[in-house]
Amino acid sequence: MPALGVVGPLVLGTMICVAALLAGALVAVAGSIGTQSPSDPGAPSPSRLALSDIPPEYQALYRSAATRFGISWALLAGVGKVECDHGRDPDPSCTQEGAVNGAGAGGPMQFLASTWARYGIDGDGDGRADRWDPADAIYGAARYLHASGAPRDDRAALLAYNHATWYAEEVEAWAARYTSSAAARAPTAAGSDAFAGATSSPVEFVAGERAALAPGDGHVAMVPAGVPSVVQAMVVAGNELQSLRYGPGGHPDPRGASEEDCSSTVSYVLYRAGLRPISEILRDNPLAQDYVHWGAPGPGRWVTIYAADAPTPHVFVVIAGLRLDTSHNGTDVGPNRTEDGPRWRVLDGIPTWARWSVRHPPGL
Repeated sequence: MPALGVVGPLVLGTMICVAALLAGALVAVAGSIGTQSPSDPGAPSPSRLALSDIPPEYQALYRSAATRFGISWALLAGVGKVECDHGRDPDPSCTQEGAVNGAGAGGPMQFLASTWARYGIDGDGDGRADRWDPADAIYGAARYLHASGAPRDDRAALLAYNHATWYAEEVEAWAARYTSSAAARAPTAAGSDAFAGATSSPVEFVAGERAALAPGDGHVAMVPAGVPSVVQAMVVAGNELQSLRYGPGGHPDPRGASEEDCSSTVSYVLYRAGLRPISEILRDNPLAQDYVHWGAPGPGRWVTIYAADAPTPHVFVVIAGLRLDTSHNGTDVGPNRTEDGPRWRVLDGIPTWARWSVRHPPGL
């Protein structure tokens, strides 16, 4: 969506156990995405994944809208996938007429009212332009992407649609998977090929948008398949910290430390997911109280940071429903409740001993 989109869940029929996952800073999909319209002889044809994942009516709309505005149908389909899973996301803002999300966006392509007023279009010729109507929304998105630089500069167009780099990379990755020029992959492969930097931590995928502790092992959070790759990377990064003791050894550099405190734990996870450069962390050496004002205000859809400077400075992060926290005394009822250090914590609610500043990484 234009500024803060909503990502629909990936379709996963079974849990997949992976021996090693590539985790860390996100990388752009190698190679350029085709920008010819489907009417051009050289336009990329849909992959088997595209034919199986995109509903036929949406396929037709993506193609016709892309042809009209001279952009890549696959890029347009990538936006539709990331925003509302081609109209299948159960979030009311995706399908319910008049409903909007917390950012004010609505419809299957998640338009803000202000952007729709400028780029909205009657895509199905019924005499009205409605951002909750799939045809209108898809045609409006094609018009907006073209006005923002596509196909001359697809990345610039995506960053106009949503200002987060992870969002542009996620759309580009799906666009590549949707063309026959890209290796056909099952949706379950989305997480495993989107990261750089190997991890020795065991990784298990689980369907949906919420992480869960692996049965019998409270030190492994199962990675939800239905969240952006950057959120998956944060879960993997949290898994990498589970054996460390509590201590200040992660300052100023949280990489390779034998111990982490609350702030270095959060810094490490943000670094590994590509959300905060290591150069910035080394320069600023952020402490718990520094996270009181970091990021965007309010809770995120998938990631929320809770920070306080009194009565005792502290910070922790909730990632896809699981809390990664060094504090446990009275704030954990899970398998790690007696352990110090960065651990996955289980408690039905946020600890109430501090007045928390609630923030989130922009776009997440």
